[in-house]
Amino acid sequence: MQNNSSPPPSSNRNSNSVAPFTPPQTFPWSEKQGDDWNFQEFLGIVQRRRLVIAVVATVVMAAAVVLTRNNKPQYESSFQLLVEPVNNEKSALDLFKDPSSTQSSLDYDSQIQVLKSPEQMGITVQHLQATYPDITYGSLISSLSITEVAQTKILEVRYRSNDPLKVKVVLDTIAKDFLNYSVQQRQTKLRQGIKFVEKQLPSMQKRVDTLQQEVQVFRQKYDFINPESQGTQVTEQITALSGQRQQINQQLAQARANFASLQGKEGELAALNNAVVYQQLIVQLRQLDSQIALESTRYQDDNPSLQALKAKREKLLPLLREEEKRFLDVKFAEVATALHTLEVQSQELAKVEQKLEQRRKQLPILLRQYTELQRTLQVTNDSLNRFLANRETLQIQAAQVELNWQLIKAPTQPDGPVDSGKSRTLLLGLVGGVLSGVGIALLIEKLDKTYHTAHALKEKMELPLIGNIPFEKQIQGGPKQQTLIVRTPDSLNDAIPGLAVIPAQDYSTYSAKFLEAFRLLYTNIQLLSSDRPIRSIIISSAMARDGKSTVAFHLAQIATAMGQRVLLVDADLRQPIIHSLSNLNNSWGLSSLITTNLPVEEVIRQLPSMNQLSVITAGPIPPDSTKLLSSQKMKRLMENFHNTFDLVIYDAPPLVGLADASLLAPHTDGIVFVVKIDKTDSSMVKRALDSLKMSRVNVLGLVANGQKSNFDGY
Repeated sequence: MQNNSSPPPSSNRNSNSVAPFTPPQTFPWSEKQGDDWNFQEFLGIVQRRRLVIAVVATVVMAAAVVLTRNNKPQYESSFQLLVEPVNNEKSALDLFKDPSSTQSSLDYDSQIQVLKSPEQMGITVQHLQATYPDITYGSLISSLSITEVAQTKILEVRYRSNDPLKVKVVLDTIAKDFLNYSVQQRQTKLRQGIKFVEKQLPSMQKRVDTLQQEVQVFRQKYDFINPESQGTQVTEQITALSGQRQQINQQLAQARANFASLQGKEGELAALNNAVVYQQLIVQLRQLDSQIALESTRYQDDNPSLQALKAKREKLLPLLREEEKRFLDVKFAEVATALHTLEVQSQELAKVEQKLEQRRKQLPILLRQYTELQRTLQVTNDSLNRFLANRETLQIQAAQVELNWQLIKAPTQPDGPVDSGKSRTLLLGLVGGVLSGVGIALLIEKLDKTYHTAHALKEKMELPLIGNIPFEKQIQGGPKQQTLIVRTPDSLNDAIPGLAVIPAQDYSTYSAKFLEAFRLLYTNIQLLSSDRPIRSIIISSAMARDGKSTVAFHLAQIATAMGQRVLLVDADLRQPIIHSLSNLNNSWGLSSLITTNLPVEEVIRQLPSMNQLSVITAGPIPPDSTKLLSSQKMKRLMENFHNTFDLVIYDAPPLVGLADASLLAPHTDGIVFVVKIDKTDSSMVKRALDSLKMSRVNVLGLVANGQKSNFDGY
């Protein structure tokens, strides 16, 4: 068995030590969380709450039986209507739908609601009240059903009543009213369609005229005579303008080069070579220079002929310079004028080319707008033509009297009653009763905070389960009256029974499972410590009436029967019960031993049926039991008991709200915590363990007490 407790360490026992035990260690024990139920636990819940499930199931089943007995025989009949034509004929509203759509033109759910509406069924009720005055809209609708037959164009109308003749009359009246409704509905739809068409035609005609005018204005504004070839024309114009501008740019470059050349000497000389007057003056100047040079060889400088030639030359030079200046100015003016003209031409061509390029980029947008206008105009024209054609069709249909709905299955009078569903009601009552019972049982189980099995206690608590005491009827009846035998020993050692003497105890009144459970509990307690045996324990519980005293009493008997010197001390000075279980006088006991100088030997007594078991009853109930249990004399007594007996068992008060057990536990080897199956509240267990945790008390383990099931025999 798993042991979460550590045994108390060994210590030297001497008479001067008040607390002979080392304080026990604390451990992380607490209640585990989670309420998940597995299948086995579910079966356990069903078994525990079988009475609740049976009662609930019986009540529900009885209600179902009463309900089926009160039901009268029901008769039912039906008729079927074809509400849409099976050919390609279209209704007034179908004319305006998409021709490619293959869905039904009738919303069956909405149509059924219309047929069952008070307006439509009110007409039928008025017709039926002449024969059945008690019939109303509510009673008619409650027994009437209208459904679509398996995704077809057929509606099936069913009516149920306890009068077969009434079923036939009601269905005949409903069929007649529905057929009249279909005729009115058809004529109403046709008139609505014609009215709708005539209302829409003027606006559609106006829309067509507006769109045609927009197309005309658009073509005039953007010169869209032929939109498809417009882009090609603009591209060709841009190409031609680009070639012209390239030629102008070449001429402009040449003019700029000529203008730059005229600004230098070489350019001026090159230009003067083409000046006729200037060249004639140069020739005359050269002739004069030749004559002067010839005459200078013949005459002196003061020769009149020579002087005349020189004077003539001096007059010719200003003329030459004036001619040079005049010619160059004219040449500069001509070149500048040509340069300016070419620049203006190049700029104009660039502007025209830019405008054409912008138009070429704008052409896709304009073409898209033009195409959109054309498409809108086409759609509007088509709609107008369709409305005109539909108006003619509707006018033709309005003049016809063809019936839209057809009665394909007439109502008949039912021959016999239909299945009233008694067997189904009883089956549903049975299933519903069982499920309701299980649900209520689970709810009760959820609200129940007790532990129902030792397994559940072990799963919830992080402490070892060292004992599982089954439910025993003999204990519930209370202790048997026995003859009181009191022996007063001369000393404490004389009061201790001998070892290895099995008393002649009669266990025939107890079940074998009950006795074996206590033997196993004693064995598990002894196995909790490996280095030294456990000599003293506290038996306590979270609440009163959990069976702690019974466990302590029978554990003491079993330990005695297994050859141990056992002392059972009733330390419950508030509500003692060991003296009742052992049939001993409680006139003196532990309280007398603590408050007086009474010798221990006079307080220790033996059971009438088991004189090897020593017992100290509680004695008179003191006004303050906590003060007595925490006294130094009590500590010395506990040490003396611990050193004298093989096992000392203290029956202590409950833990919740009381400190008695916590005061005694540090001077023992630990506490055995008793939990009553199906009684102890889990919240009280948690409070008790929390108090022990705060007191740093060693908890040896848990004992499940009073389990009524899940015990396997050998």
